[in-house]
Amino acid sequence: MIPLLVDCTGRRIVIFGGGAVALRKAMYFSGNADVLLVSRSFLPKITAMPIKRRVLDVSTVADDLIEEILEGAFLVISTFSEPYQNNRIGNLCRERAILFNNADGEAGDVILPSVTGGKNYTIAISTKGSSPAVSRFIREHLEKTYPALDEMIALQSELRELLKQHEPSQSRRTAILREVLSDNELWDILKKDPSLARIQAKKRYLHE
Repeated sequence: MIPLLVDCTGRRIVIFGGGAVALRKAMYFSGNADVLLVSRSFLPKITAMPIKRRVLDVSTVADDLIEEILEGAFLVISTFSEPYQNNRIGNLCRERAILFNNADGEAGDVILPSVTGGKNYTIAISTKGSSPAVSRFIREHLEKTYPALDEMIALQSELRELLKQHEPSQSRRTAILREVLSDNELWDILKKDPSLARIQAKKRYLHE
């Protein structure tokens, strides 16, 4: 597998299941993709979400009805507690070359990573399904250690453009930007006052 960032805007995502795992998967795509959840019952939090739902006991229906639901899907996710039901849906997806993520059972061809991000960045972390807890631990560590990461990226972008105007040496521009990243005091200021941090950075590194 290789990591990719994919625009799912308007794409049909079908999630089988109505429990806690299905809720997390739905939240991952809600507001971006066209999400449909299929299950015989749903958690209250799922019913409150602005997504489509279809009440259906998959274990009691033939494959042809499931195939109808799969029609037009970009990605299918199965979150049932019974691996054989998930595997059944996965097999139908493979026959139709539909991307599939399996919460429990035979591995699908898509892994949903633990994700953190902001306005200026997205970081996805995966242990290839071996330990979701480790992925979550790393995500939480990044969020705790670098709460001003979004602001730092914005600052780096601004400084980079200014340096292009005043510093002809690319190697020197790169070195200055790395110095900014290593400036612990500047990181602390960014957390409290991004505007002040920009002023300080320009004074220290651009001599403005």
